[in-house]
Amino acid sequence: MLSDPREVLTRPSPPPDATVAYGDHPDQIADLRLPSGDGPPRPLVVVVHGGFWRAEYDRAHTGPMAAALAALGHPVAQIEYRRTGQPGGGWPYTLTDVLAGVAALPGLAAAALPGRVAPVPPILIGHSAGGHLALYVAGRAPETIAGVLALAPVADLAQAYRLDLDGGAVAALLGGSPEDVPDRYADADPSNFVPVRTRTVVIHGVQDVQVPASISRSWVAADRAAGGTSTLVELPECEHFGLIDPETTAWPRVTQALRSLHDDLQGIDAASPTR
Repeated sequence: MLSDPREVLTRPSPPPDATVAYGDHPDQIADLRLPSGDGPPRPLVVVVHGGFWRAEYDRAHTGPMAAALAALGHPVAQIEYRRTGQPGGGWPYTLTDVLAGVAALPGLAAAALPGRVAPVPPILIGHSAGGHLALYVAGRAPETIAGVLALAPVADLAQAYRLDLDGGAVAALLGGSPEDVPDRYADADPSNFVPVRTRTVVIHGVQDVQVPASISRSWVAADRAAGGTSTLVELPECEHFGLIDPETTAWPRVTQALRSLHDDLQGIDAASPTR
């Protein structure tokens, strides 16, 4: 009998080492995890969870992923944000929460995890709707981050609206269709931000039925046609949830991509000490 790929969403994980607040709202918080070992400070990895921006999905389901990343030696922050279906969720606060949190978290994490967080911009890992939010940050505030690893991202909101992903999730986020609220789509849709200035790797499972891989293909193609350098990794046997499950065959591809982004950042720092 095949295992349920959604099992990772409820799998227990070790508790975080600290929780910090980047704002006054109860959901403007992040869980922090210490990196294993006693190595030098490393860039913070900020995990942006998915769940189609809906209130019923919070950062807890990224616990196994975050714990696995910390075991590899990365300081990790699991960011929370206001979501649709709760007061303040949706446009614009879901998006502005993540912008504010990503800007504040390196300093907050450095204070909470002394000697373990390098004083450089973080790397974002976003899954599904969290991948959309990571690409949103890359488009709106590229100076605050060093790289993006987008896992099955909702990279094109207008296309996702037309496909009716998760039963109206995009309309719930933005308050209507592209014809109803065009200014909101113009502001929030990563398709409008190409080429992105931030090092970006997109990974997508070909078997994904929650977010079709065609969305990532078209977004990366558009970015590269505009002069961008984003790359796409397609995993033929992977579905939607395997990308955040450390127990799947897809996980080594995720950590390989993160290692590549980390190594690129180290190279930039060596060449540009004033970054």
